[in-house]
Amino acid sequence: MKKETVPVRNSLLLLLTATIWGIAFVAQSVSMDYIGGFTFNSIRSLIGSLTLLPVILLLSKPKSAEEKNRPQTSSNQKILITGGICCGIILCLASNFQQFGIKYTTVGKAGFITACYIIIVPVIGIFLRKKCSPFIWIAVILSLCGLYLLCLTPGEGFAIGKGELLVLVCAFLFSIHILVIDHFSPLVDGVKMSCIQFFVCGILSGIPALLLEKPDLTDILAAKVPVLYAGIMSCGVAYTLQIIGQKNMNPTVASLILSLESCISVIAGWLILGQNLNSREIGGCILMFGAIILAQLPQKEASV
Repeated sequence: MKKETVPVRNSLLLLLTATIWGIAFVAQSVSMDYIGGFTFNSIRSLIGSLTLLPVILLLSKPKSAEEKNRPQTSSNQKILITGGICCGIILCLASNFQQFGIKYTTVGKAGFITACYIIIVPVIGIFLRKKCSPFIWIAVILSLCGLYLLCLTPGEGFAIGKGELLVLVCAFLFSIHILVIDHFSPLVDGVKMSCIQFFVCGILSGIPALLLEKPDLTDILAAKVPVLYAGIMSCGVAYTLQIIGQKNMNPTVASLILSLESCISVIAGWLILGQNLNSREIGGCILMFGAIILAQLPQKEASV
């Protein structure tokens, strides 16, 4: 029973992550009216890192005699720091490529291309000798069809321009981010690694923000509500849930669940911004949820 409940619990954590990220698209859109992309990513990441500090202090207290006697080797600390830095660098590149790619393309195209990490992850996984069952590949195809219905409007061209290329790079980087987390998350404390990755991402994004955008405190305060949501919820909470939820999970299944952020962002736009869903978009949502359910089938069989 325990082996079966772990994937279910992790799937729910990843679904919650996708929900938070989907709603964050609204916050991201609003904040860009006041501050630049580097500034936004720097502040939200540093807030996310600070948010996790009290959580780390709370969770760091040993709860059992076994944990008290467990040695903290320098090797474990080195892996933790290495994992946090690697994730932070990749997250910085991916989030900023996405942020500026959206400026040169439509939101629909950006959403579709970004979510293409659901197909990039298993393709990269082939070269890393990670096996995927036929059910997962069918789920990938279904989810791509769902994303197409959800994000692209009939008659809209799909020419690859500057914005599309930037977001395509973002999708590739997010694929690497998922695989790097898959490598490090079983070896280290997920919350600590998440804190480190946000600190690294915030510092790296802050350098071009200061040099190129020269952020103004008045503009930052004007965007405080979306920035705080993006920092506390989208970064501090969601990315940590991603690291915890990906433990012992097939990275392809994880990427499929996380891709629901595109679906949820449409729902958030409908509920918060009053953007109605048409039958095409509803069909895309149904395909996406169907793909997630299908992707869970081989996971249960593999754990027997």
